[in-house]
Amino acid sequence: MTKTVIGTYRDMETAIAVVNDLVNAGFNRNSISVIANDADKKYSTYIDNDNAADDTAKGAGIGAAIGGLGGLLLGLGALAIPGVGPVIAAGPLAAALAGAGIGAVTGGIIGALIDLGVPEESAHVYAESVRRGNVLVAAQVEDNRVDEATRIMKRTGLIDIEREAAGWRSSGWTGFDATAGDRTIDRTRTTVANTGRMDTPSRKLDKDETFEVVEEDLQVGKRAVETGGVRVTSHVREVPVEEEVRLRQEHVNVERRPVDRPATEADLNAFREGTIEVRETQEQPVIAKNARVVEEVRINKDVEEHTEKVRDTVRRTEVEVEQLGRSGLAGNGSTTYEVYDPDFRNYWQTTYSRSGGNYERYQPAFRYGYTLATDDRYRGRQWRDIEPEVHRSWEAQNQGTWEEFKDSIQYAWDKVRGKV
Repeated sequence: MTKTVIGTYRDMETAIAVVNDLVNAGFNRNSISVIANDADKKYSTYIDNDNAADDTAKGAGIGAAIGGLGGLLLGLGALAIPGVGPVIAAGPLAAALAGAGIGAVTGGIIGALIDLGVPEESAHVYAESVRRGNVLVAAQVEDNRVDEATRIMKRTGLIDIEREAAGWRSSGWTGFDATAGDRTIDRTRTTVANTGRMDTPSRKLDKDETFEVVEEDLQVGKRAVETGGVRVTSHVREVPVEEEVRLRQEHVNVERRPVDRPATEADLNAFREGTIEVRETQEQPVIAKNARVVEEVRINKDVEEHTEKVRDTVRRTEVEVEQLGRSGLAGNGSTTYEVYDPDFRNYWQTTYSRSGGNYERYQPAFRYGYTLATDDRYRGRQWRDIEPEVHRSWEAQNQGTWEEFKDSIQYAWDKVRGKV
């Protein structure tokens, strides 16, 4: 039996890194699918163009990513999906969507996902995520390897799809509409520190605009719940007892003896009529019972109080401000991420390249460290003071990967702060 494990990611480079990790872990590449929205035609250009791997494309990372996808998965091609528009797709999902040939779509993305075993409600969410510009990775795996595939997909940049869907619904979204035709994709996103920055289209500011910073507070209350108890039931049972008692019983004996002697005067005086009665008696046991209290059962409750630490995560909108056209300086006076990127690449090359993988896998960690170093909340603080907090924030989106990436995060933090 197989199951389908699905993850969505912000960019193609991250998705390809996840596919690489799945293949390197021994998962069948023919059972892995990728779908990416291509509304701006940046992907299909590299599929159709023989020069996809030129130096410019490699520098941008796009051509290299598409080339890597074509080398990993079968059936890479461009499609047009109803309700989404142009996409590039590879793997079983691409075959299901394309039907007899590339571009000749015979079914919708909802039906293709349902055929892979995805519940209909979840299929609507994943289809909408692709429509909004995210990249979907789906892997059909054996039952006994579901947990392993899930861990791999969570390592780098996995989107919390349930949280995103909740945001869509609060804005009026009720489900993916495959009959709505091609629609403009809203690619504007708030920067998320631990998944990398998403660049937004340039446009002129016609009027004042306000970015609202939203932050959640953690409120902890108390409620009483039953955790157990005692039921005491009384009942009466009879217990046999024995006592010994001595009883007296009388018996009257009549004895007649033949005699032959002369009668005396006393005998003559008794020579008259009369009746003598002699009665027999016997003793019988008489039982009396007295009730006595021999034991008391008392029931009470001990009440104790203890302090319990409640841990959770709260969300806060982070707004990243970059000044353009000022010699590469960010709004807070620090150098932009792109200036540090060559150094980060060199650090990865000398530290991690021998262990396999690629720089794009570690890039979110370097960017996260850069973001921490430029955040006013951590200004003037030491790494040992902020590590527990930033550890929890990283794990909230990249569960189980802190030990793998914390050195890269701290290096970026120290580099931006001028400590290395």
